[in-house]
Amino acid sequence: MIRVLVVDDSAVVRQVLTAELSKAPDIEVVGTATDPYVARDKIVALRPDVLTLDIEMPRMDGLTFLQKLMTHLPMPVVVVSSVTPEGSEAAVRALELGAVDVVAKPGSAYSVAEISKMLTERIRVAARARCVKREIREPEAQDAERPAPPLLHTTHKVLAIGASTGGTQAISEVLPSLPITTPATLVVQHMPQYFTASFAERLDQKCQMQVREASDGDHLTPGLVLVAPGNYHMVLRRDGARYYVQVKDGPRVHYQRPSVDVLFHSVARQAGPNAVGVILTGMGADGAKGMLAMHEAGAYTIAQDEATCVVYGMPREAARLGGADEIAPLPHIASRALKALAGTEARVA
Repeated sequence: MIRVLVVDDSAVVRQVLTAELSKAPDIEVVGTATDPYVARDKIVALRPDVLTLDIEMPRMDGLTFLQKLMTHLPMPVVVVSSVTPEGSEAAVRALELGAVDVVAKPGSAYSVAEISKMLTERIRVAARARCVKREIREPEAQDAERPAPPLLHTTHKVLAIGASTGGTQAISEVLPSLPITTPATLVVQHMPQYFTASFAERLDQKCQMQVREASDGDHLTPGLVLVAPGNYHMVLRRDGARYYVQVKDGPRVHYQRPSVDVLFHSVARQAGPNAVGVILTGMGADGAKGMLAMHEAGAYTIAQDEATCVVYGMPREAARLGGADEIAPLPHIASRALKALAGTEARVA
């Protein structure tokens, strides 16, 4: 049984979430809290497995509370927020601070029934997440000035990265370590529509590379990171010697749009041995078959190791299928990818 504590200043939201979550046979709402101070005491008394957390609350906002929680008493948190362009920056910040996932408040974008199903699924994933104490460090000005290691032999390389649960934190660690001379990088992070633009903007502030949400027809150039927009697939295309991306609709793959598998399969077809693939923390198997296709096409492939994953699902499946040339801890992935892009890493036969 998954024990859940609901934290929200709205009595209506607390009542709706409690009623809907209680319909699940494997979830028990053990309590509710009107603000972070009440939540703090109830966490100690009730020891919930998962916390649902509002962002805008009296006395202490949800982001401040989340940062304190993940620093001193880390636990799985699902943020319940309005899925709007105005609210997405705060939601992205919550994911960076350690929240496992973000869903919409009832009535803000979806029906109560849709929210109930979505939140129930996210809570089940969160209950399996690994949470560790975090030290939150804002990027320093001198970070952008650190010397970049020699990298490129050609400009026609592509780095493809896929992630899901816990991926916002993992990507926020990998990308700032890449120099501006890094080949074009494509990122699929399972994230709702509207959130990806803010996620890209926040990454752009931290990285030496330029980071932006992908648009249909964007050409790939060294030093550019394109993040797949929420609710759209992103695929790699080639026009002669030049690469570009197509952003398109289409059926969900592994229940996801954007899908890591869709990106990785396209990179395997279009770039082959001129690509490096990285699969990071995430629930499920999205990206595993695509990484195998990249490996078989001659690309060098890296999967995050279990010890540093929030959820060891997608990397495990990629390794199980034989699609990963190496398994690496998160702090080493940027340097391993750079070496592979430079052609100094030998592939597994």
